[in-house]
Amino acid sequence: MAACHTCGNDYDKSFEVVHSGKTFTFDSFECAIQALAPTCAHCKCRIIGHGLEAGEKFYCCDHCAEKSGVKGLKDRI
Repeated sequence: MAACHTCGNDYDKSFEVVHSGKTFTFDSFECAIQALAPTCAHCKCRIIGHGLEAGEKFYCCDHCAEKSGVKGLKDRI
């Protein structure tokens, strides 16, 4: 068993994720998302899908990018 990086739960079905050369242990995908998924620069939701990038900022959709003044981005289809 290993303790979850996010919540500390010591779980017999935990799993590891290697991200940017670091190994993290999680007890659920929810905890992995909270720790690793980027946050939308406009609405602050976690970006679980592809999202959009402008400079060094991430957006969950083109609507949020446009509301932040970023023009020309489109959602992936």
